[in-house]
Amino acid sequence: MPRKIPNRELRRLSPGEFRNSARMPVVLVLDNIRSQHNIGSAFRTADAFALTHIFLCGISACPPSAEIHKSALGAENTMEWTYVENTLKAVRRLQEQGYTVLAVEQAEGALNLAAFRPLKHQKIALVFGNEVHGVKQEVVDACNGCLEIPQHGTKHSLNVSVAIGVVLWHYYHTIRV
Repeated sequence: MPRKIPNRELRRLSPGEFRNSARMPVVLVLDNIRSQHNIGSAFRTADAFALTHIFLCGISACPPSAEIHKSALGAENTMEWTYVENTLKAVRRLQEQGYTVLAVEQAEGALNLAAFRPLKHQKIALVFGNEVHGVKQEVVDACNGCLEIPQHGTKHSLNVSVAIGVVLWHYYHTIRV
């Protein structure tokens, strides 16, 4: 029977070590995320995969926040983040910095996530949208493309925090193999 590993034995980086560690060249852009729990989960997942940055846009709440902290468990203090009121401005800024910006959205011509093969050092920004309305059309139009998570059940979407985890796991698995 395998023994569960206690936290003290996991050899996790300290916040200082994490700030100075190598990062995946991936940025999250959160477009009008309503739920602070989803924002906290995004921080925690971004920390887990050592992403570069998070952009919080529109109505997305920002740290410090007790509600964000409930899900982030401190990752809001280790991940670099910026608030930008207009998501379109964040997208354009990232493109000017050499990022390929991809909306994670159900859209005509979207690339199935299973076929997404990023290059190891390619700078990628992933835009995730509002829990009800998704990524705004003007933002989709400005992106370099769209990724779609294949789904086969009766629902037509995943919770945004789950979608972030699915896409980042695929990215991580693809570049680490």
